Amino acid sequence: MKTLIALLAWCLLLVLCWPLALLALVLWPLAWLVSLPLRLIGITFSAMFALLHALLTLPARLLGWRPRPVPA
Repeated sequence: MKTLIALLAWCLLLVLCWPLALLALVLWPLAWLVSLPLRLIGITFSAMFALLHALLTLPARLLGWRPRPVPA
């Protein structure tokens, strides 16, 4: 669904201002390549915080503590 909306937005931009649409078409892969290292950093930090949380709650879990379910 996201792809369809993006395609329709690009087609609308192509009709309204074709040079800007072509520029967006050329620059989109470059923006994706620039964002890759930032995504990897985000994944690394997420994994590091998950490991830290697991290490800090390990003694309590070994003693039988269970987190309460969140009420909906």
